[in-house]
Amino acid sequence: MPQEITTLLTFFGGTGDLAKRKLYPSVYNLYKKGFLKDHFAIVGTSRADLTDAEFDDLVRESINHVVEDEDDAKRFISHFSYLKLDVGDKAGYQDMLKLNDELDAKYELKGNRIFYMSVAPRFFGTIAGYLKSEGLVTKNGEFNRLMIEKPFGVSYETAKELNTQLTEVFDEDQIFRIDHYLGKEMVQNIAAIRFGNPLFDAAWNKDYIENIQVTLSEVLGVEERAGYYDDAGALRDMIQNHTMQIVAWLAMEKPASFSDKDIRAAKNVAFNSLHIYNEKEVEKNFVRGQYGENIDGSQVKYLDEDGVPADSQNDTFVAGRLQFRSARWDGVPFYIRTGKRLKSKQTRVDVVFKKGLSIFGDDIELENPVLSILIDPKGGIEFRINAKDTTSEFKTRTDIMKWDVSFLDIEKTPAPYERMIQDAMNGDGSNFADWNGVAISWKFVDAIQRAWDKKHAEFPNYVSGTMGPKASDELLSEDGNYWIYR
Repeated sequence: MPQEITTLLTFFGGTGDLAKRKLYPSVYNLYKKGFLKDHFAIVGTSRADLTDAEFDDLVRESINHVVEDEDDAKRFISHFSYLKLDVGDKAGYQDMLKLNDELDAKYELKGNRIFYMSVAPRFFGTIAGYLKSEGLVTKNGEFNRLMIEKPFGVSYETAKELNTQLTEVFDEDQIFRIDHYLGKEMVQNIAAIRFGNPLFDAAWNKDYIENIQVTLSEVLGVEERAGYYDDAGALRDMIQNHTMQIVAWLAMEKPASFSDKDIRAAKNVAFNSLHIYNEKEVEKNFVRGQYGENIDGSQVKYLDEDGVPADSQNDTFVAGRLQFRSARWDGVPFYIRTGKRLKSKQTRVDVVFKKGLSIFGDDIELENPVLSILIDPKGGIEFRINAKDTTSEFKTRTDIMKWDVSFLDIEKTPAPYERMIQDAMNGDGSNFADWNGVAISWKFVDAIQRAWDKKHAEFPNYVSGTMGPKASDELLSEDGNYWIYR
């Protein structure tokens, strides 16, 4: 039987799109599975004028697609309360304190509290400060924890300032910085594949691996996000967080144990060895792009999208070469790329192993074995190996050993937000970004952005519906390599 988690969970931004689409259904799934039962309460806050009944209707509508038992859904929603709150108004937090104390007594919550910030980052520090000054962070509870949505800053300096504000209230191990990619099933499978199989565990280093590739490609364009995206770009929107967090699982040292403390320590050994480029090195190791029209002209170029300045230098594509100065990875390039309006939606990792020497004669050339971890849109694992061709003479060919996530597994797999909320309730920070990793990722990205800001690029430089600019392919061909996914 699942062990019940006793907690009061407060959602700042409780009427927002994320809460309705992801957070409430995720919490309801935890309730259905028995992780939440009797001793829990949920508070939603926003500036909207809603009665408790109207808020209950909002929650009920948000979980409609996962409800199997109407009475069960009613019992779940009975644990919800709504509080109108201007997060910048100190007085409102006294109303929250009164409500929290009432719920604590009603449901015997033991002072355990989780505060989930699904609001604009500019409010994070303000909310944290009032949580402390107005007594909402309990001293008698087993835990007080803070969950934060991205983006965590827009540069290293802004992230550092934000982190300083938060750590005045919460310790590092109480702060759970969300990157929903870390909640994806096949991202979490990286650890099982790597450390659960001696074959890969022993070969996960420069002696056996030629390069590692991480691809996060999207078919959609900027859509209605021009206001945000033209300031962020692919570099800040996808590389600094999602891509770097996946890379951390691939580049980390082997942890002493599979505890969150040891996992973070092992990741930080890798992060601390990441080489941060100077301006000249950025030019050599990174490529940026911006999408143009597609071949038949039915898709407009980025510069013609609604809300995009006609002279925008924003990147919608980034590809680069990462280098880790460590005994494990010295000389092994990590290639990363992400972009909009590409050929297909694809999130994947390709680990390219070295060929080795052939004993089969000069006319038989072996291919690089490749382990591919497929994350989106459908999970799976592929292992490309050298095998014998079916001919009378001895020749080799590549065959693929393949496993796809079954529909049954998909039905049983917790959604990323469900998993992350449960992990935070359990105090498990394994799949959350810690400050050291965030700080180094921002320093790395800031160095690239500074170099790009000094030079004017000729955009657009790739056709919508392709896999990006030619310079992305040339980046790998310089090393004698190529993108596995083409």
